[in-house]
Amino acid sequence: MDSTNSAHAGDGDWLVGNPTPRQLAAALWTGSVGLLVLGLQPVLLGALFTQGHVSGDELALVATAELVSIGIGSAVVAMALPARNMRGKSAILLLLLALANVWTAYVGSANMLIAARALAGLAEGGLVAVATELIARSRRAERIGGYFVSLQTLAQCILALLLALAVIPAYGASGGFVTLAVVCVLSLAVARAVPDDYTDLPKDERFSNVLTPGAITALLSIFCYFMFFGSVWAFLEPLGEQYGIDGRTVGLIVSASLAAQILGAMTATVFEARIDYRLAITGVGIVAVLACMVLAGGPALTTFWVAALTMGFILLFIVPYQIRLAITSDETRTAALLVPAAQLFGLALGPVAASLLIDEGDFRAVPEFAAASVIASVALLGLFVALSRHRAAA
Repeated sequence: MDSTNSAHAGDGDWLVGNPTPRQLAAALWTGSVGLLVLGLQPVLLGALFTQGHVSGDELALVATAELVSIGIGSAVVAMALPARNMRGKSAILLLLLALANVWTAYVGSANMLIAARALAGLAEGGLVAVATELIARSRRAERIGGYFVSLQTLAQCILALLLALAVIPAYGASGGFVTLAVVCVLSLAVARAVPDDYTDLPKDERFSNVLTPGAITALLSIFCYFMFFGSVWAFLEPLGEQYGIDGRTVGLIVSASLAAQILGAMTATVFEARIDYRLAITGVGIVAVLACMVLAGGPALTTFWVAALTMGFILLFIVPYQIRLAITSDETRTAALLVPAAQLFGLALGPVAASLLIDEGDFRAVPEFAAASVIASVALLGLFVALSRHRAAA
């Protein structure tokens, strides 16, 4: 019998089931494979652009299509499909993603490239759900979520260095996507350890629990926060160029931010139980607005570095607290399954919305838009708290 089915009532740290550490690690790695592209898009898509495979506008469409597809894939698998035969689903999704990466490596047109990355995104979203479904069953979902984002970001950092220093200089963007396909195939061995069946949560109502004012407000708060980061990160290079910072230096800043993200995730994992989620999200919001103001004010190189690294740190520091926000909004934990979708839609749509404000090469409106997104996120948190108090009083 699978260990997740051995204890329907849960055991210790689990609401239901009792996966072994090996099974948990396998599920977290499988989900991490689905999010590797978040740290690799600047390297891979930058190589496609440099080699003349896509224009700047087409590049934005490729990135947006994949991120939106990841969000759709994670939501569909988490909400519409039962958490059964997860081992087999993981293997199928890994193979599908490997094929999509190989297709990307040898595609001949921009439209086909968009289609290939959209297909990859759907598979990646499904892989993310393999991890988030198990995380939602933990009594310490915030801590397990911290482990999840730490693992995926560490893997992104290692692969980004490998691709940038060895693979792409020798084999181009095609070599980078083939490398991702190889990672997917190798991960099939890990997927064999994923729990086959996840025990159902105590309550299995689905959409009715998400379509409440509290849950919708919580997810919108998360969405707005990631719009902030997505908009700034997409335009960090042209913003730096406007301030006289060359592209190579901005590339170094982006790489360093991955290390800052790992540090942020690990810090949150250590302190998540000691800081109230409302205080953490509000504090991060204040820091984010200050960083945006710095970037909008024409900073010097050192100040630019500090602002960018600060954003990298808080990006993943906040994730465990957003998971707690989602769990608090919906006791059945269905809303928690949609946290990745809310984050990814924010990352995808933030750059699109910010691009509408750019005026003749002046990118200062981007951090201003990002600051407004953060303020909206914190305001929605305040609305959520008010709704929760009203519900408790009723």
